[in-house]
Amino acid sequence: MNYEVAKRIIDVVGAVILLIVFSPVMLAAAIAIKLTSPGPIFVEKDNLHMRRLGKNRKLFRLFKFRSMMVKADVLEKTDPRFKNVYMEKRKSGNYKPVNDPRITPVGKFIRKHSIDEMPQLINVLRGEMSIVGPRAYLPDELQEQQKKFPGTQKYVKEMLTVKPGITGFWQVNGRSEVNFDKRIEMDAYYARKKSIVFDALIMLKTPMVMVSGRGAV
Repeated sequence: MNYEVAKRIIDVVGAVILLIVFSPVMLAAAIAIKLTSPGPIFVEKDNLHMRRLGKNRKLFRLFKFRSMMVKADVLEKTDPRFKNVYMEKRKSGNYKPVNDPRITPVGKFIRKHSIDEMPQLINVLRGEMSIVGPRAYLPDELQEQQKKFPGTQKYVKEMLTVKPGITGFWQVNGRSEVNFDKRIEMDAYYARKKSIVFDALIMLKTPMVMVSGRGAV
């Protein structure tokens, strides 16, 4: 059995098991979001931040629990209160502003412990993502960060040869503490060295990162 077939089987079986195991946590998160913040449970379908690049640059809709106020993608460009957020995203090397004022109180908790990313198991079942893989990047994010960090183009090209993942090599080695240049290099390394054993090692490290919340913003 080759790597691609084995990985897909593991993804489907793993996603079903994880959805069952984490269903109480996901239900609690959904209720908390609905009770404490007006708007949908998932990030809106038309939110530009949910348009991500998959394998071979194929665009797909990312499923994610809403951790910010509604229309956060529009507000950062139109509301003067969030001008600093918009500027920081484009000047920093991690594309995730520190102390983002658009994040709700419940959102801060579910982001810290990666609970907001659990709905991405739906993307895994749909074949758009894997349980383990590189970050699911935004198209604009890749364009802007490549300009900021010249020489990363080769890593981007290599990274896009595999499906993005819910967890991955860089996610268990610093998360948002890692700037784009180092992160994309780790993503490319994963794409180059991909193996079931490598995936297993990353998955073993993931629960500790989720519980500790290390590197999350």
